Amino acid sequence: MSIRLQAAGNTDVGKKRGHNEDNLCLLPEQNLYLVADGMGGHASGEVASQIAVDTVAEFYEETSQDKELTWPYKMEKDLDYEENRMAASIKLANLRIFEKAKGDPSTHHGMGTTIVATYISDDTVYLGHVGDSRIYRLRDEELAQVTDDHSLLNDYIKMKDLTEEEIENFPHKNVIVRALGMKETVQVDVNIDEPEDGDIYLLCSDGLCDMISDDEIRDIMTAESDDLDGCVEELIDAANEEGGNDNITIVLVKVEHDE
Repeated sequence: MSIRLQAAGNTDVGKKRGHNEDNLCLLPEQNLYLVADGMGGHASGEVASQIAVDTVAEFYEETSQDKELTWPYKMEKDLDYEENRMAASIKLANLRIFEKAKGDPSTHHGMGTTIVATYISDDTVYLGHVGDSRIYRLRDEELAQVTDDHSLLNDYIKMKDLTEEEIENFPHKNVIVRALGMKETVQVDVNIDEPEDGDIYLLCSDGLCDMISDDEIRDIMTAESDDLDGCVEELIDAANEEGGNDNITIVLVKVEHDE
């Protein structure tokens, strides 16, 4: 059984920001899809997110040609080849951002970025991420978040039994505890998912999920599941209608099986 992929993506500055620090990459020839949400202000956040998507894309292109290329990081024994490939690409992006900021501190000090990455090989989906950008999966009209936010709020939720009101009023919702570029090394979460026919993976910056609920995301994706480009625009419009407080970046990837 082989798989066929459809993909669509777009980014929008939102209603409150003067510039867009997000970046995305659709690389269908490699079955690779990326979203990065930069931080650090104009000419810093967007630089970090651009370095992130460019580095990961470049790494996948190079290793697809030669799997024996010298990797910049030791392969982890508990990960398979593709999991290590995902982790190494993101770790390399982290190092390049860190070195860029260190080499030009007057303009790039403190810059960083989140990243979410989806790579499909054979009948397996590899999901890599650092930060609070998210990957969701829509399956049979049910939406599931398949990444775990690296945020202060999420850490508190894990440690304490917070009520819905406490979560809503948490004073540091936008504080992330892990990002690319903050340190010379970074821990990368890599997960594996087995797709079913018709599954749609959503990669997004928090400009989407902070503005509209998971239920609203599910309803839009379900209604527009046959029109990925239209679905992307509907999601962006919905986030902007709720205030558009941040940049909004979305990539959708639909998996279909060929018998």
